[in-house]
Formats: sequence, C-alpha cells, structure tokens
Amino acid sequence: MEREKQEAQMKMLMDKVEELNREREELLAKHEEEKEKIKMKMEEERNNHDAEKKRREEEFEKKMEKEQTVRDELYQRLKEERDEIKKQKKDLQAKHEEEKEKIKMKMEEERNNHDAEKKRREEEFEKRRGKEQKAWDESYQRLKEERDEIKRENEGIKREKEDLHVKHEEGIEKMKKMMEEERQNHDTEKRKREEEFRKSEEKYKTQLEKLETKLQDEKQRREEEDEKRKEKEQNIRDQCDEQIKREKERIEREKDVLQAKYKIEIENMKTQMEEERQNHDSEKRRREEEIRKNEEQYKRKIEQEKWEKNKLIEQQKQDELKRVKPANYEEDRRKDMENMKICCSQTASSLLKDETEKLGPRTNEQLEELYDRLDLKERCQAKMKTADILQITKSSFQSQEPQEENELVNSFLQKLINMDYRARYTVIKHRKKEGNKDSANPDIHPMDVQMAVFHCADGLLKQLMVTKLSQCQYSLPLLVPDPFTQQIEFPLWTFRQINKSWKKKDSNNEIISQTQAIYKAETPMVAFFRFGSVSSSKSQLINGLINEKHDTFFHRNCSGNSRTRLLMDGVVEIAWYCPSGKKTDAFDDCVAFCNLHGDAGTNEKQYEILTSMASVNVLFLPDFGQKNHYKGLVRSLFKSPKPLICLLTDSDCDKTELGNGKFIIGLLDKNQSDVSNQIREMIRVSLTEQKITFKLEDVAKHTGIRVDEEDPECRRGKEAALQIMGLLRGKDPSTVKETNLPCQGKLWHDWCKINKKLHHLEGENLEEDKSTKLKNMREIREKQVTKGLNQLQTEQKNLENISEQISRTSFGLEHILREFGQIYESWSSVKKNKKDNLQFDFCSLPSLAAEMMISGFPMELMDGDAAHIPLSWVTAVLDELVKRLGEQKVFVLSILGIQSSGKSTMLNAMFGLQFAVSAGRCTRGAFMQMVKISEEMKTELKFDYILVVDTEGLRAPELAGRSTTHHDNEMATFVVGLGNMTLINIFGENPSEMKDILQIVVQAFMRMKKVRLTPSCMFVHQNVSDITAGEKNMEGRRRLQEKLDDMTKLAAKEEVCDAEGFSDVIEFDVQKDVKYFAQLWEGSPPMAPPNPNYCENIQELKQTIRTHASKSDGIMLTHLRDRIQDLCEALLNEQFVFSFKNSLEIVTYKKLETEYSKWTWSLRSAMLDIEKKLHNKIENDVVHDVEEADLQTELNAKSEEVKKIMSDFFEKDRDAAVLNQWKGSFEIKIKQLQENIVRETNRKLNGVLQKRHMKKKMDAERTHHENTLFEKSKELALHFKQQANDENFMKTQFDSFWKQQTAEIIRDTPLVKDIDILGDVKKILIQNFESLPLDRMKESSEHKDMIGLPSYSEYVKLKKSSGRTAAFKNVYKGAKERIRLVLSEEDEVQIRSLITDIAEHTDKMIQSFNIATMGYNNSCVQQLVDYIKARITQHEEGPKVKYVFKREFFVDLVLFICYRTNKTFTDQYEMFREANDPVLYFKRKSQEYYRIFQKYCKGASSTAVFGEFVCNKLKEPIQQTVYKQTARDLADEMRTNCESLNGNRSNLEKHILRRLAEEKDFDAYITYINNPREHFKNFIRDEVSQYITERFEESVRLKMENSIKQLEQKITNAARESTKQTVETNGDAHLWLCHFTLQLSNVLVLSLNDLTGVNQDDVDVSFLEDVIMKELPSIISDIHSKFRTETFPVKLEHTDRPAELLINHLCDCCWVQCPFCAAICTNTIEDHPGDHSVPFHRNNGLNGWSYRGTTNLSIEICTSAVASDRSFHPNSSDDKVLWKEYRKGGPKFASWSITPDRSELPYWKWFVCEFQEDLEKHFGKTYQGCGKIPDEWRKYSREEAIESLDKYI
Repeated sequence: MEREKQEAQMKMLMDKVEELNREREELLAKHEEEKEKIKMKMEEERNNHDAEKKRREEEFEKKMEKEQTVRDELYQRLKEERDEIKKQKKDLQAKHEEEKEKIKMKMEEERNNHDAEKKRREEEFEKRRGKEQKAWDESYQRLKEERDEIKRENEGIKREKEDLHVKHEEGIEKMKKMMEEERQNHDTEKRKREEEFRKSEEKYKTQLEKLETKLQDEKQRREEEDEKRKEKEQNIRDQCDEQIKREKERIEREKDVLQAKYKIEIENMKTQMEEERQNHDSEKRRREEEIRKNEEQYKRKIEQEKWEKNKLIEQQKQDELKRVKPANYEEDRRKDMENMKICCSQTASSLLKDETEKLGPRTNEQLEELYDRLDLKERCQAKMKTADILQITKSSFQSQEPQEENELVNSFLQKLINMDYRARYTVIKHRKKEGNKDSANPDIHPMDVQMAVFHCADGLLKQLMVTKLSQCQYSLPLLVPDPFTQQIEFPLWTFRQINKSWKKKDSNNEIISQTQAIYKAETPMVAFFRFGSVSSSKSQLINGLINEKHDTFFHRNCSGNSRTRLLMDGVVEIAWYCPSGKKTDAFDDCVAFCNLHGDAGTNEKQYEILTSMASVNVLFLPDFGQKNHYKGLVRSLFKSPKPLICLLTDSDCDKTELGNGKFIIGLLDKNQSDVSNQIREMIRVSLTEQKITFKLEDVAKHTGIRVDEEDPECRRGKEAALQIMGLLRGKDPSTVKETNLPCQGKLWHDWCKINKKLHHLEGENLEEDKSTKLKNMREIREKQVTKGLNQLQTEQKNLENISEQISRTSFGLEHILREFGQIYESWSSVKKNKKDNLQFDFCSLPSLAAEMMISGFPMELMDGDAAHIPLSWVTAVLDELVKRLGEQKVFVLSILGIQSSGKSTMLNAMFGLQFAVSAGRCTRGAFMQMVKISEEMKTELKFDYILVVDTEGLRAPELAGRSTTHHDNEMATFVVGLGNMTLINIFGENPSEMKDILQIVVQAFMRMKKVRLTPSCMFVHQNVSDITAGEKNMEGRRRLQEKLDDMTKLAAKEEVCDAEGFSDVIEFDVQKDVKYFAQLWEGSPPMAPPNPNYCENIQELKQTIRTHASKSDGIMLTHLRDRIQDLCEALLNEQFVFSFKNSLEIVTYKKLETEYSKWTWSLRSAMLDIEKKLHNKIENDVVHDVEEADLQTELNAKSEEVKKIMSDFFEKDRDAAVLNQWKGSFEIKIKQLQENIVRETNRKLNGVLQKRHMKKKMDAERTHHENTLFEKSKELALHFKQQANDENFMKTQFDSFWKQQTAEIIRDTPLVKDIDILGDVKKILIQNFESLPLDRMKESSEHKDMIGLPSYSEYVKLKKSSGRTAAFKNVYKGAKERIRLVLSEEDEVQIRSLITDIAEHTDKMIQSFNIATMGYNNSCVQQLVDYIKARITQHEEGPKVKYVFKREFFVDLVLFICYRTNKTFTDQYEMFREANDPVLYFKRKSQEYYRIFQKYCKGASSTAVFGEFVCNKLKEPIQQTVYKQTARDLADEMRTNCESLNGNRSNLEKHILRRLAEEKDFDAYITYINNPREHFKNFIRDEVSQYITERFEESVRLKMENSIKQLEQKITNAARESTKQTVETNGDAHLWLCHFTLQLSNVLVLSLNDLTGVNQDDVDVSFLEDVIMKELPSIISDIHSKFRTETFPVKLEHTDRPAELLINHLCDCCWVQCPFCAAICTNTIEDHPGDHSVPFHRNNGLNGWSYRGTTNLSIEICTSAVASDRSFHPNSSDDKVLWKEYRKGGPKFASWSITPDRSELPYWKWFVCEFQEDLEKHFGKTYQGCGKIPDEWRKYSREEAIESLDKYI
C-alpha cells in the first residue's frame, strides 16, 4: 500500500516533470521564434539602412559633381575676363601710342608757328591731357568695377558652397536622428523583451539555467553587433566629414590662387600705367622746357628791337605830350593794352632782375615758409572760422606783444576784435638774433600777417575782419589775387555789413546826414597806381589826403615795415573819406580811394578795372625819361576823357595843367603837406567837373575775377534774402510788420497786457476772473496760429541778413525770429497743428534758433517793443541748446546803463560780438549771445560758455509819459538776477545820471540779496577825459562809494531791508571793481579811429572779469532756463521778493531731500542690524546692560561712511554752490537724527531687558514643564518599547499620556482669556464718568469718523461771557449755537488737528504697551481714556479758545480712538496668546514630542533623541529670525524698486494723489485732506501688501529661502565647532550646549536655559554634529512649507513689519498743513528750518472755507489769491488782512511761503468738479454765488489731472 502510494506519487512527480519539460520545450520554441523574428527585423533594418546610406552617398556625389561643374564654370569665366582685361590693356596701349604720335606731330607744327599758335596749342594740350586722364580714370574705374564683380561672384560661390555644406550637415544630422530613433526603438523593444525573459527566468529559475546561458550569449552577441554597426556608422560619418573638409580646403586653395593671380595682374597693370604716365609727364616737361627756351630767345630779340625804338621816342617827348588828343580813345586804349602786354614781356627780365636784387624772387617755397612760420599751413585747406577766434583762450586776456612768430596771427586777431588799430603793427619786439639765422628768416611784414589770415579765413571770419578793419578806419581789401594761383577775388560779401555815415550840404546849402550800406553807396572814386618803382610812398600820400592823423593805408614808413612782403603785390585796397559837414572837410562828399599795391604794369587786370571805374586816376611815375618803359600806357591815360593826375617822383617840376582834366606835378624835394593840399585841390576840381560815380557792387560785373558771392553758400543765402525782400518790396514801411509779421503786432501786445493783468486778479470770484483771462489769451493764440499759418505758406524759413533799407524802417532779422517765436508760442499753446496737415514742422523752429545761437548770432531774450519775454519760445530754444551741446555750464555776463552809453559797443569790442550798434538804432529789449570757452581755459574757469546779455538802456526817452521808473526797475532786476556778473555802465561822470542809475542798480541788488541770489557787479565809467590821474580816480571812487551807500539807505526803506551800506548788500571792492574808460574815438567822427587807450581799458576789464569768473561755478543751461522763468513770473507781480520762486533752489532742495532720505535710511538700516544683534543677545541672556555710548560706538562706522558720502555730495555735486547754504543745517539734522535713533534704540533694548526680567519666571516654568514632559515621555517610551511596532497602540498610549500631563500643567497655570476692548472701554466710562451720556454707547456698533467730520459745531458750546454786556453776548452766542454757526473755519481746523494729534499719540502709546510680549490689561485702555480726557481739558483752557466741548465729544472721541485701534490690540494679543496660552502652546508641541517618543520606543540612542530635541527647540527662533530678516531685506528692496517709495516725501504724495484719482474714492480723499498722515500710512501698508502679494514667489520667498540657508549653514558650523571644542576638552553635553548657544547668540534667540533640564547623561557628544545635520533639514523643510503670503506679516511683531519700517522712515517729516487750503508741507525734515511750502496748493473750499456771511464754498486758490488785492479775515475775526500780506495774519500764516503762481493746477479743479455734490453734502455748503465753479474747470479730464502731477511735483 505504501509502495503503491509512493509509485503514485512518483508517477505524479514524473507527470509533473514531463509537463514542465513540455512547457520548457514550448518556451524554447517560442523563444526561437522570437529570435528569428528579431533577426529578420534587424536584417530588414540593416538592408534599409544600407539602401538609405547608398542613396545619400549617391546624392552627395551628385552634389559634389554639380559643385565641381560650377567651380569649373567660374574658373573659365574668370579666365575669359582676365583675357578680356589683357585685350583692353593692349587696346589702351595702342591707343596711347597713337595719341603720343599725334602729340609729336602737333608739337612739330607748334614749333614751326610758335607766336601764332602758342596759346591755342597749350589749351589743346590741356584738353587732350584731361581727355587722356579721363580715359585712364574711366579705364581704371571699369577695371575696378570688374574686379568688384569678380569679388561678388566669388562671394556668391562661397555662399553657395556654404549652403551646400549646411545642407550636407543637415542631411547628416537627419541621418543621425533617424539612426538614433531606430536605436532607441530597438533598445526599448530590447528592454521589453528582457523584462519578459526576466519574469520567465525567475519563475523557472532552477529548470532553465542552460536557457539563461544561451540567452546571455545571444544578448552579448547582439550588443557586439550593435557596437560594430555603431563603429561602421561612425566611420562613414568620419569619411564624409574628411571628404567635405578636403573639398573645402581645395576650393579655398583654388580661390587663393585665383585671387593672387588677379592681384598680380592688377598690380602689373597699375605699374605699367604709372610708368606710362611718368613717361608722359617727362615728355611734357621736356616740351615745356623747349618752349621756355624759345620764348626767352624771342624776348631777347624783341627787347633789342624795342630798345632801339625807345631811343627815337625819347627825343620827341615834349612834342608828343602837347599833340596828345582824346580822339579815338577806346581804340587807342585797346591797342595800348596790347602793347602793354608786349611791353611787360620785354621789360619783364630787366624789372625782375631789379626786383630780385632788391626783394628776391617770390616763390611758392617762400609762401609755404611764410605760412609755416605763422603756423597757418594747415589752415590753407581747413579754413579758420569765427568760432575759433571768438572763443575765450588764455591769449584772449594777454595784452603783451607776441614773443614768437607763431603768436603773430592770434595777437593780430585779438587786437582787431578789440578794435585796437595797433593790430596792423603787430611784430615781434624782442627777437633774438643768432648768427646768420636772422638774415635767412627776416621779420615778417605786418601786412603779410593780415593777408595770410585773410587768405586762410572762411567767409564769416573774412567779413568780421573787414568789418573790424573798417571800424579801425583802415583800408579794406577790394581785389585780392590768390598767392598761389594768382586768381583775383572780389570779396563783395565781406562788405555787406559795413555802413558809412557822413554829412554834406544839399542844394539849399543845408547840412544833411546820410548813412548807407557801403556796398551800394554811389560815390566818386579816385584810383592810385604806379608804373615801375618810385621813390615816394603812394600809400603815405593817400593817407595825407584822407586823414593826416591816421594811417589808413599801410606804407613803407609805418612801424614794422620791411622789404620782404610777399602777399601785397597786386592787392587793391579801398577806403572812404566821409565828411563831417564842417568847413575843414577835405572833400564835400563821400569819396572812395583805391590803391593798387605793386606795379600796375604787372597787374594788368586790376589796372584795367580801376581805370575803367575811377572818377579820377592818379598815376605815380619816376619821370618821363628814357627809363620809362610804359609810354604807351601813359599816352592812353592822357588820351582818356577821365581826369588824370600824374605824379613824377624823380622830378621837381611844378604843377602843370595840360587841360582836359590832366595834371602833372613833381614830388622831388617838395613839402609833403603842400603837395597833399595841391593834389587834394586837383581832385576836388576834377570831381566837380567829372560826375562819374563808383558803386562797389559794380566791380562784380567785370570778367576774369572771382566774386565770393558766387560761392554756393553765398548764392543760396542771397537768393533767400532776395526772396524775403521780394515779399516786402513796394509796401508801405510803416505797415510792413503788421502785414508780413502779424503774430508780433497787436495780437502779441494784447496777449502781454492780459498776461500782466493775470498777475493782478480782480473781482469777487478770482478764479472766474483768472479763467476768463486765460480763455482770452488762448483765443489770441488761436488767432496768431491762424495768421501765422497763412503767412508761413508764403514765407520761407531762411534767416540771412535783410537789406539795410528795410532795417531803416525798424525791420530786421530779429523781427523774423520774433515772428517765429510767436508762431511757436501760439502753436504750443493751442496745439492747432494736430488738426492742420502742414508741411512745416513748428517743432523745428527752436532748433533753428539754437543753431543760430551756436553759430554766434545774437538771440532776442526780451521783446523790446512789447517789453515782454516769450517764455515758451526762450525755454524751447534753451532746451534745444541742451540737446545739441549737452548740459553745459554758462557764466552769464549782463550789462546795465543809460541809453546810448556804449554798452553794446563795449561788449562787441570785448568779445568780438555783433550786437547792433549802428547810428540811431539803440538796443531794444535784451539779446543774448554765446562765447565758447577753450579747453585750455576750462582748467581755470568752471564753465563752458560765457552768455553775454546786452540790454536796452535805462531812462529811454521813447518811454517818456510811461512809468519809466517801474520799467527800469523791472529791467534792472531781471538783468541783475539773470547775470552771474553785471557790468554797470556809466557814461561820463554826470552826477544826475549817476544818481538815477545807482538808485535802480542798488535796489535790484538788494532784491537779489533777499531772494538769496548772489551776483557780482563792476562799475565802468566811460568817456572819462583823464583816466591816468590817480588822485582824481581815487576821489571818484570815494564819491561813488558814498553815493552807493546813500542809495542803499534809500532802497532799504522801500524794500524793507536792514542795510546801511552797499557792502551790506553785495560783496564789492571799490578799488578793484570800478574801471575808468577813455573816450571811444581818437578824434572826431566819422573819420576818427578807435582810441587805443579804450582798447587797453577793454583788455583790463576783461582780465578783471576773468578773475571774478574763476571764482564762480556758473549756471547750467537748464537752470538758466528755470531762472528766466522765475524772474519773469516774479516781475509780473508787484512785489518781486514776495513773488520770486527760485526753481533752481527748489529742484536742488528736492534732490537734497532725496539724498537725505538715503542717508537716514542707511543709518536706520545699520541701527536695525545692531538692534537685532543686541536683541538676540539680550534674549539669550548674554547681554545684561545696554548704554547709548555702546550703541553710538557700534554705529560709528556707518556714521562716518554717511558723513563722507554727505560731504562728497555737498562738495562735488554740480549744484554745490546752491547746496552750500543748507550744508550746516543738514549736518545738524543728521547728527540729531543719529542721536534720536540711538536714544530710541536704547529705549527699546532696555525695554527688552526689562521684559526679559519679567518673563524669566514664566519662561523658567515653561522650560520646566517641557523638560518634565520630555523625561516622562521617555520613561513611557521605554516602558512600551516591546510594542513599538504597533503604531496605533503607541499613538493611543501617547495621546492618553499627553492629555493627562498637559491637564495637570494647565490646571496649575492661569488661562489666557479672550479680550473685548470696546467692552472694557464702556465699562471704564461707566465706572469713572457716571455723568456722561452713556446711551450713545448703546446706539450702534458703528462709530463716527471724528477726523472726517465736516463740522464739529454740534460738539461745542461757546464760553459764557462776564461783565456788563455779558447777558447780551450770551444771548447772541446762544443764537449762534442754535443755528450751528458756533465755529469758524479756523476753529474747525484746530479741532481736527487736536483729534489727529490725539490719534497719533494714542497709536504710539499702544505700541509702547508691547502687548505681543507682555499681554493685555484693561489698564491700557484706562491710560488711553485718561490721556484723551487730559488733552481735551488742556485744549479748552487755551487762551484763544472761545468754546468748550460737550460731554458727547469726549465719549465719541474715546470710542473712535478705541474702535480704530481695536485691530491693533487684537492682532498683538493674538501673537501673545499664541506664544503664551498653554493649551495652544502644548497643542503645537504635541507632534514634536510624539516623534521623540517614537524614537525612544524604537530604541534610538539618547544622542539621537537629544539632537532632535535641540533641533525642535531651534524651530521657533529660526522662523522668527527668517521673518524679521526678510522684512528688513524687503524694506530695502522696496526703497529701491518700488516707484512710490524710492524717493522723497513729494514723490510719495504724487503716487498717493494718482491712486486717489484712479480709484475715485471720495471718502479716501476726505481722509487724505483731514488726516494726511493716517492716509499716508495706509497707502504705504497697501503698497507693501500689494508688493508682497505680487512678488511673493519671485522676491519674498527667495529672500526667505536665502535667509534660511544662511541660518542653516551657521547652525551646522556652530554644531561642528561646538563638537570640536567639547571633544578636545572631554566635555559633556552641557558644555556642548554652552558652546552651541554662545555661537548662535548673535543670530538666534536661543538661550542655554531653553535647552537644559533634560537628562543628558547618555549623550555622546561626538555624534551630536551628525544628528543635528540629519535632523535639521526636516525642521527647515517644515518651516519652509509654511511660507505663505497670508502668514508673512502675521508672523512678525507690529514694529518689525516692512510697512512699519518704511512708515517710520517716510513719515518722519513735516506734516504742517496750509492754513488756507490744508495742503501738506512737503519738506522731508520735521521741524525744518525756513518756511513751509508745497509744490501746488488747492482751493480753500476743500478745507471748509466759505465766503464770509454765506454758505458758498470758496473756490479761491492760495497762489492766485496772494497775487490779488483781495483780503481775508484771519481766525474769523473782524480784522482784514490783504492776501498779498498774508503773513500778517498770525504765526501760522507767517510760517508759510506762498508765491503767486498762475499755473492751471488741473488736479484739484478736476476733483472739485468730479465730486461737487459729495463736497456740498459733506460740508453742508454749496458752490454757488461767489463760489460758482468756472466753466473752464469742467474741461479737465481725469487723465489730464493725473498728467499734471508729473509737471507740478
């Protein structure tokens, strides 16, 4: 039985084995099938891959073949082009050879017929040469273009090659990607199969070992195949890459070879062509040499023949002279001119020989040497410009003679600009002689200096030179041959600015005056010239005829003359004699004198022009002897019908009249004066008989000369000027401006009148009057735009000089510019260009004016006709200057003086300017012109330009009948206020004139002193007869000082200023700052030159100005723009000092405030770091005492850093001069702030110390409870250690244990109860104040907003009166109470200020209670109530308070205060409760202790549990530290990145106003108006909250993570260091804790007491570091997980929140409100020095003000009211105070600075219109009657209101 059973079992086992074998066979078969499928699939993939690879290789081969074909084609094309180039080169060579043969043949012909064909042959030769040059250039250009084409084709081939390469790379990349995908699919399939195999193998592991081995072999084989396939693919890729690389290198080599061959061919062609050109030039020189030799032979032959003829002619001298007749003159003249040419050739060699012996030959080398010696070589090409000469350089101030030759030019120009006629005698006075060097380089002729400068000057500088030469009464260059080309130039344009004045008798024998532009004056002209060399000076004789006392023409006897002049031969100079209408006049009319320098025979063109245009010819000859080679020319002159005076220098014959106007006189051994008289008489007689006149413009009609006005620039300017003149031609001069320039006529004058009235508002409704006037001004601007547009459609913008004839009708370029200004002003006012589609862009007008200023043109600053400054235009021009030049500094030099006292003349002479000074045309208004400072002078002067301001004269006769005193005072104030220095110009020493001007000047300077402007001044006495008398000058200075002091006393009374002498007003040295000037002219005009002494005085004054200017920082252009605006606005008001608003000071002070905010934040931030560190040490019981000295020591480093930054700012800022006035006060403020910060921090830390002592017991009990729980939980864990794996059991046991233990602790500890602040308030009020109306507390939970109430009349009653009239007064007061008219506007403001102050103080009291740390007690509320009661009582007892509060006021105020602070109480108490309520505390600790319990249960060591215990203790300190540090960092970041919080208080207010307008919340507006500080705080809190919400992830969380990482690193380091120190000393866990807490005492609140009390016997210190590092990350992670936007501020104490940090910083400023409109003073500093101010005020109705006796809210704006004649009643009294004198209203009014301002202020006007109904409801008053809102106000939109904030703040 047993056996059968075994057999059956065996059978079953065998069956099972067979079944397993079958299954194994099936599995193997299945595996083989799978293998076959895989093999087939891989084979298929391999075949596909090979086919694809083959296909791509074929494609690649085709592409390579295609590329090779393209390269071959390109190479063939290049080869063909090269052959073509060679063919063209051969053609050119053949053509050149043919041209050479033709030239040779023509040269043979020319040589055979030289005399007839010489001129034509040279012209043809030049033409052929030009043609050949052109052909060569064209050929070269064609070759160059072909070369460029080849380059472009090469680049195309290169790009195609790169494209092919890129495509190939892309193909390879695609192939790689496909193979990679195939490989990835294969790998995926492989992993899948492997997984299936793995499962099968695990199931039958014991039975299938052999199968596993086979599978492993198969796997290895497949991997090897894959590796082989990869290697093969890599080899294919490498081969492809290598092939591409080789192909690329081959193409590059072919390209380089082609380029090299092409370059060599080009170079060969260039070399061949250069050789051909050299051969051509050599052939040309050889031909020219042959021609020259032939000419010389011919000349010698002709000379011999002529010499023989001259002998015969000499014998018949006298007979020929008598028989001469004027018949056939023109024909004879033509023949004689031809003879002259032959004669010139004949005598050339002999004359040149003589001249060479005397002067030496003038060659190009000599000219170049001259230019080199004068340092003008570079200027031959780059012409000198006016700007280069006028800029201020060191040499500008030097009066000494030049020491070196290269200084001659600059010295000449500087003297000429200063109108010093000694400029023409500029030579080197102290020249060192060294051997033969002096003879090799003789002295430079003075006229060579003048002419060299003239040749090297551009057109404007030439004109300036000629103008100054004319002013110096010197001759002017009329015809000027070019020294190198001999091309004659007629500089007509340089004469355009010159006017001449003279007097003559008319037909009635009456003397009349004439002033004409000299270029079109028609006058007689006397021409002087000589033939040959003469012994007498022609120029000296002319000088005797014109002006015996002044050398008009330079002559041989002048100082500095030498025989080495190079540039004067051939120059024709011209000068005019202008009679003065006296009997002593040499001539009765204006006469022109022309002087041809050099021999007229060698300057035939000049001679021809002069003789053809002259009224009288004056010829200089040695004699009529045989040496005279010019007999033909002399004969022609005698035949001429024109008068001729022949002067024989080598003859002593007497005056001989030959008839027909011909005279002969000898000069030898004659008295010069007698000869001059005789010649003068002959000229007078000739001019009487000869009526031919000369006109300068007609010289341009002659051919063969170049006229400078033919230059493109001159031609364009002249055409534009003629076009403008064409518009004016034929019109009545008196209506020219009215018809052509309509914008500056009546419309502009009307606008100015209304603008002045706008600053003197009238009527009951000032704002209505203001709106009406502004509307009228806009309508005028619209009319101006309309007219200006119509006019601009016909007028052009060209700004060239206008005809002098037009200028005599008071029409000049300044009027055109003025019209542009008015068009621009009107356009910018109404913005009409948005509607009209015009081609002309008005925005470009200021840029045109700016460009003219930069180029040196005077710009009108004040319209002299309207006595008004076009502010918009001037501002725009100055802005354009800033755009073009950058922010440059300027030194403003202005001038004041009586009319026609020579102000403009002095400025022109000093700086070379062009202010109008012509006779009868005095300056009107004010003009400004810029003078550049050179780079070398900028080291001494701290600015870039001098801005010269020329002004109209004071006491102008044309202002008679007007208020001249007012006008002059305005002008003087403006000029003095604008200038860094003002020149006071006094003509002569007339006492009455001096008195007039001194009184005006002193008053102006006194005004500047009162508005803190500090200009300097100098007095200039002009036309003083004897300026060398020292005693007289000393006496004059003493008298001037006395008069200035007297005028100061008079002005001090008028300006209400304490000043006894002029030195009290301005720094003034009467010895240095008073200059005496000689008279301007040296003699009597019009022929008198400027006085050299006057020029010396100019130079001395200039040097003194330099001394003063070197001490000045100048003013920025933008600041100058603001200064002009400020002065203009202030002058339009009656009281300048009262109205002046110094924009520069305002902007600079704002900048200082911003910097001050940074400095204070830096100190606060540093102190917060110190506070945090010491706070941690106090909490950790490391520090037990804190002193202010310790805090100050800690802060010293940052304090010194701030002082250094502050000092650098005050010293190095560009506005340092303005900042200096506040330096002392801000240093004091910083010091005070530092002391306050130290004091406050000391108070807070000592409070922490005190609270620490008070909390010690509480903390000790908590620590004891925690340690007890720890030990008991440890015991419990050890007891249940065996059941540690049963999680539910352990949790149940721990919860039961925890509930029991905490219940015992809570039973012994008082619970933290909920609080009810409002309930406590009511209880205290009921208990202590039984008489109060307590029913008010039960009415509603809603309490009144006491600050936002419109009126407090229901809360007050008037005090009872006593005395005889008491009964009547009490009845009257009772009536007022019944109708609720108890309080005035001032009383309402006073009560609101009291409530606001109480609210602020109670907030501080609540913070001082420190409820979050110490808890709450109802004594806190009791203190608040007592304080409120005391303040109300104190207010009622005030001397000026006429009312007492009702009991309801006290109740409502207490409830309001407690209601608004309820949340603060609650939030802080919640923090206290969370930290101190045992229920909540132990609930939080439960999870931590459970983890420790679990570890003990599972057998963890004491070290591991103790380490976790320490980490759990670290959690709270880490969290609190992270939140505090993040709050600090966030506040720093917002100070930088948050736009509303990164500036000063004004910036913050601007963003608040913008937010209010965007949200349109009326209640928020009322809070802002009534309680601005509270609104500011709420805004900052909202900004911080929004910032945290929006940027929590990107900023806040990042900061928290960085902070926690740093703490984690510090804790890890502390653990490591503690372990190291403890192990080294064999210490225990307690010692480890001591080290650990000590090292973290600076960064965490973690004391040793927090960690003691736990059993530490079994703790292994050496492993504590590892435990801490293991457990700490989980703690960090837990803290990290709780970072939330909502919890961030809640986790912080109130004072540590970022919003509160920013509030403490930004709200520590001035909060005083305007007594009229309640606008807040924007000063950043509380208790700041000086007056309160605000950028813009608002209408008074927003403060509850109404018109007296009505319920009409006031719409008056402070800044408009203070400019009116209206008055107000301060403090609702019956006393009236003018708005202009508002400071007299009392202390609160006197502390404010309110300057008149006509700005539109859209913001508050929009607010009143938008919230009119709300305002009327709030105040219970209406905007009606006198308070009716102007219609203009309703046009403003919210967007315009918001935009205006950027303008005004």
